Amino acid sequence: MKHNGRFGQFGGFYVPEVLIPALEEIEQAFDRFHNDPQFVADLNNLYANYAGRPTPLYYAKRYSEYVGFQVYIKREDLLHGGAHKINNTLGQGLLAQYMGKKKLIAETGAGQHGLATATVGALFGMETKIFMGAIDVERQNLNVHKMKLLGAEVIPVRGGTCTLKDAINDALRYWTSHVDDTFYLFGTAGGPHPYPTIVKHFQTPIGIEARQQCLNQLGKLPDVVVACVGGGSNAIGIFNSFIPDNTVQLIGVEGGGRGISTGHHCATLCVGTVGVLHGARTYLLQDQNGQIHETECISAGLDYPGVGPEHSHLKDIGRARYVHVSDEQVLDAFFELTRLEGILPALESAHALAWISEQKGKYPRETVVVVNLSGRGDKDIGIVEQHRPLNR
Repeated sequence: MKHNGRFGQFGGFYVPEVLIPALEEIEQAFDRFHNDPQFVADLNNLYANYAGRPTPLYYAKRYSEYVGFQVYIKREDLLHGGAHKINNTLGQGLLAQYMGKKKLIAETGAGQHGLATATVGALFGMETKIFMGAIDVERQNLNVHKMKLLGAEVIPVRGGTCTLKDAINDALRYWTSHVDDTFYLFGTAGGPHPYPTIVKHFQTPIGIEARQQCLNQLGKLPDVVVACVGGGSNAIGIFNSFIPDNTVQLIGVEGGGRGISTGHHCATLCVGTVGVLHGARTYLLQDQNGQIHETECISAGLDYPGVGPEHSHLKDIGRARYVHVSDEQVLDAFFELTRLEGILPALESAHALAWISEQKGKYPRETVVVVNLSGRGDKDIGIVEQHRPLNR
């Protein structure tokens, strides 16, 4: 490949030889088309008239009063399908079409990327297979049903921990024998090069819009930008446009699960070490022998033992700070936003909100915090009910 997709010491492509030509083909197509006027026009039309971009930057008045500073919410939850994932699947799906591919495969955790891929498969008339951990199939059955309605085949993965890590393993394994006609539509800003670069590119409208909306609505940039981090696509999407602005603090919030000390968490950047997973060098949750730890988090979309390599780089150079919150804090934040603003956040996004709630009274009143609400919480109502049943 022309370059190895490195972010400092992180990134690269550590994959079986059979996949290198397929990755090179995708890299060459991306390099050729992502700035092509016709491709850009086609994608912008889909963003505007199919997905619903631009999304609003909403001043959360009652929530701001609750925490004691100014909170603005980037409403990616309003996109078609209910999450930021459609930005990337429209971009990669269109790229697959330009490449002449006939079939799509994807991995999914919470089901939002699977749903977004199934949506694009239906839109473009492409046969679609979604690999999903068996545990996630159970806890995200609403999204599974939607994927099937859209015509996708959902393949439960029963090996390993039966979650996102294992879904990626099986998707990569399948792709090795179907590279000729199949495009692997990767969901997060991780994996082997060129995926971290491609996914970031298709998610950057979040940050481009948020930055301009701050200037238009506030006359200045925000003080803090916050997003949840699993693999890291929604976070890199909003962070990217603010990275050059050193006055803007970038906060990524990981899943602390039932507690770091218990080992039941997915706080990769907070306590992980450097290794290789799914084709990239990055921070991982692993033991001293390099065996991957099992992860646990109330949010299926963050339940992953790795992270996108650019986030690892941003951590190492100190440009972004990564923190973690517990499942209990996440549930608190879910109810806070729902009852103060009438907005049900996805449990993934509620991690970012939980960190904001934790800062209650710690920032001056004039501080402006922008949070990326990466998805809506319809899919999570059953999980919330299990943990916090409402009075009958």
